[in-house]
Amino acid sequence: MDEKNDVMEKLVSLCKRRGFVYQGSEIYGGLAGTWDYGPLGVALKKNIEQAWWRLFVDSRDDMYGIDSAILMNPKVWEASGHVSGFADPLVECGKCKRRFRADHLDNVEKCPECGGKLGETKQFNMMFKTTVGSVDGSDTTVYMRPETAQGMFVNFKNIIDTFHPKLPFGIAQIGRNFRNEIAPRDFIFRVRELEIMELEYFLDEKAWQEQFEYWLGQMRAWFASLGFAKEDIKEVEIADGERAHYSKRTVDFHFKYPHKFDEIGGLAYRTDFDLKNHIEHSGADLRYMDPNTNEKSVPHVLEPTFGLGRHVLAVIAKAYTEDELGGETRVVLKLPPHLAPIKAAVFPLLKNKPELVAKAREVYQLLKKDIPQIMWDDNGNVGKRYRRQDEIGTPWCITIDFDTLGETPEMKDTVTIRDRDSGKQERVAITDLSNLLCAKIRA
Repeated sequence: MDEKNDVMEKLVSLCKRRGFVYQGSEIYGGLAGTWDYGPLGVALKKNIEQAWWRLFVDSRDDMYGIDSAILMNPKVWEASGHVSGFADPLVECGKCKRRFRADHLDNVEKCPECGGKLGETKQFNMMFKTTVGSVDGSDTTVYMRPETAQGMFVNFKNIIDTFHPKLPFGIAQIGRNFRNEIAPRDFIFRVRELEIMELEYFLDEKAWQEQFEYWLGQMRAWFASLGFAKEDIKEVEIADGERAHYSKRTVDFHFKYPHKFDEIGGLAYRTDFDLKNHIEHSGADLRYMDPNTNEKSVPHVLEPTFGLGRHVLAVIAKAYTEDELGGETRVVLKLPPHLAPIKAAVFPLLKNKPELVAKAREVYQLLKKDIPQIMWDDNGNVGKRYRRQDEIGTPWCITIDFDTLGETPEMKDTVTIRDRDSGKQERVAITDLSNLLCAKIRA
């Protein structure tokens, strides 16, 4: 096994062992390209979502959040070009019948699995189809949405009519999407059911270049806030002929995943392509009226987009560390505290001493009021608890011992707080704990 695959295998193992990510439908043998998030995976994912929403929506005056329907009128996807053009090149092996993306193969004539002869390349539309209706013969074909963007375009008029924003402004959304990937792979990187964090930023055409540079800066700041170093991210300018049909300029952001540098997000200048198409196909007036001139025009659009599952994988991959602490090799997730699914764990030194357990429970409940993501852990000895908390990325462990109860009078009502990364311990008064942890999380 090469080093890259070895690292990915370790991540997959850790994610299952510690409750971050499970194989979808595992008891039935799974379903390719589907994964279930366990308790810690959900918490990590939600923390990333909330951090993104705070930065790109709540902290701004020019952003409007929505949550559009997954099922949409099929005419939406005709207008957007997805029905006719949302396709990948597919080849099928005549021997084992496996299907592959032709653009992912070094040799498009020979099957990489069995060596059989591959058939001709065909275009495969990746949208999932389903139907709505209950009477035979009256069912309507609809599609599981492959992107969140169109939900924002079709709600453009609603935002204009309700909130009367002035250009430039944005519509933001975090939502689930579905793509019938030919060859899902690399754990949760390429899947058939995915979540995207995305915004459409509407502006005057004359301002697009200046705003493009501004949003590149915002995206760089976002990745830095996740703890990524400059060398973890590579910006890739997409050349003419390789961009999506709607884009006049695209810069993809690639993260250094275990398998290779690969896409985690991107910034595209979609021009006025989408709104113009929806005007033509729907007949609705989706123009913006300038309040100063009373003139109407179709705004242009910049689209910063971020793959949420790919963010989860990137954050875990960046945090995964094997180091030496106290003469022992340990596995630790050095997650930024604001992203860590568990902020702190509370231990009684011994679980068979009722007085220690009672005091530890008191401290646990006290912290839980201000910091919901607190864990109680009394399983095994303290050393094993430290190792377990290190593996799930808990930044601080708090131990209630006999000094807390007053065995050493000057230490009464203090606890030991241990730092995940350094292993250093300090005594802290119980009354100071909540404020101290909140400050550390915000730092």
